[in-house]
Amino acid sequence: QVQLVESGGGLVQAGGSLRLSCAASTRTFSNYPMGWFRQAPGKERAFVAAIDGSGGITYYTNSVKGRFAISRDNAKNTVYLQMNSLKPEDTAVYFCAASLKGVVSTERDSYGYWGQGTQVTVSS
Repeated sequence: QVQLVESGGGLVQAGGSLRLSCAASTRTFSNYPMGWFRQAPGKERAFVAAIDGSGGITYYTNSVKGRFAISRDNAKNTVYLQMNSLKPEDTAVYFCAASLKGVVSTERDSYGYWGQGTQVTVSS
């Protein structure tokens, strides 16, 4: 069982930045590709970014490319999402997740462990 705890959300003005963190309770953190998803009110949970176990492969949804950066520190069992140039449409609850399939994926069904989420609100 892997427990994930997100932090770093908050209220920010458009154009601002936030860095989300997700701490994992496992000694084998580097075995898990990790992802960030977000869910806006009335919408389905959607893929944002993913990173493989070593940190060498990353994927992003098109709407955040060039603005968001996913990274990980395996020594600290933590994955990060640096969010720059934030827009009101980025407002959502952000979830981190650990993949059970051993390969980095953009598909929600590949992820078996989820955090509780952290709210990000971007004001215009």
